Amino acid sequence: MADGRLCIVSKEAYAPYERPALTKGYLFPLDKKPARLPGFHTCVGSGGERQTPEWYKEKGIEMIYQDPVTSIDIEKQTLTTNSGKLLKYGSLIVATGCTASRFPDKIGGNLPGVHYIRDVADADALISSLEKAKKVVVVGGGYIGMEVAAAAVGWKLDTTIIFPENHLLQRLFTPSLAQRYEQLYQQNGVKFVKGASIKNLEAGSDGRVAAVKLEDGSTIDADTIVIGIGAKPTVSPFERVGLNSSVGGIQVDGQFRTRMPGIFAIGDVAAFPLKMYDRIARVEHVDHARRSAQHCVKALLSAQTHTYDYLPYFYSRVFEYEGSPRKVWWQFFGDNVGETIEIGNFDPKIATFWIDSGKLKGVLVESGSPEEFQLLPTLARSQPFVDKAKLQQASSVEEALEIARAALPAEAAV
Repeated sequence: MADGRLCIVSKEAYAPYERPALTKGYLFPLDKKPARLPGFHTCVGSGGERQTPEWYKEKGIEMIYQDPVTSIDIEKQTLTTNSGKLLKYGSLIVATGCTASRFPDKIGGNLPGVHYIRDVADADALISSLEKAKKVVVVGGGYIGMEVAAAAVGWKLDTTIIFPENHLLQRLFTPSLAQRYEQLYQQNGVKFVKGASIKNLEAGSDGRVAAVKLEDGSTIDADTIVIGIGAKPTVSPFERVGLNSSVGGIQVDGQFRTRMPGIFAIGDVAAFPLKMYDRIARVEHVDHARRSAQHCVKALLSAQTHTYDYLPYFYSRVFEYEGSPRKVWWQFFGDNVGETIEIGNFDPKIATFWIDSGKLKGVLVESGSPEEFQLLPTLARSQPFVDKAKLQQASSVEEALEIARAALPAEAAV
């Protein structure tokens, strides 16, 4: 932006959009009002203006589609794209995000009928498989796995989730919380194969995927397989800018500056100082993508010097299509460390509190009211000392949240 011009270079054919929709509303069956572009261009998810291709034109922002950057010359401050375009920059913001982790070719990772979800083209390919599918296997018990399996239920397909851990969403859920969600999925007809490792994916006589073969020798038939086993930060071709070896990604400071003058990195690809917990982190989440972008641009355009102070936030929404017997939406704020207290019976609400050395570090609520969800970030940021015994005796989620709210210091109470 040396001369006030802004150019966005993308490998995709579309103007930037809200990626979470791809494993949620986008996958709904066609009779259940699925999400489609231009409905979820940024920043509609956070209540901002919808930035369609026309919006960029009106603002004088140059968009280069389907032509990713392949190399960078730091000394000359130039980028070369796949088609050979040479772009000069004054400031460069790397917002390349992540790519889905894939199964190797040699175990069938690229067979027809095997899907990964990272962009609209991936989601479109999956939908055309779902339209013809009978048996779906989802590999991975994390966010992607849970959301895709819930969508497959909407298509009334025989659905199985396979994962190596012993319960769903191991990174966040406690065993008892996972059990509630697993029961809900089972009530919806989803089968689980836990603690399983996959040997390979097998093709049928037509060359399409036909089964998953497990290390224990058993096989599970499937005509459509979705792999949701995590993602890798897309650092290439920016390795020279400086990488972080512990969390991966491009190392930045609290202003999202890399060690190279004029080069910044934001969103999933950035390894940044998580000020609240005094550690370097990489956060794969749309909320951080938005906030890191705002912080970085302020630092770039003004004399802002305060450090990015992010509060980790995760959520999921599943079974939200029309006619679903139960729509599920949980939110989590903070850090999932320490011991946990679970309140409520998941009918329809449940809350989990993480308490470390007496302080409330993190909180998750399922099916909360807007007011309850609003309280969560205040609690997680303030980390009040909570009376554990009192919290454990709460007879409802509402009462437990009231106990936590009462523990807030006066200036933080809402």
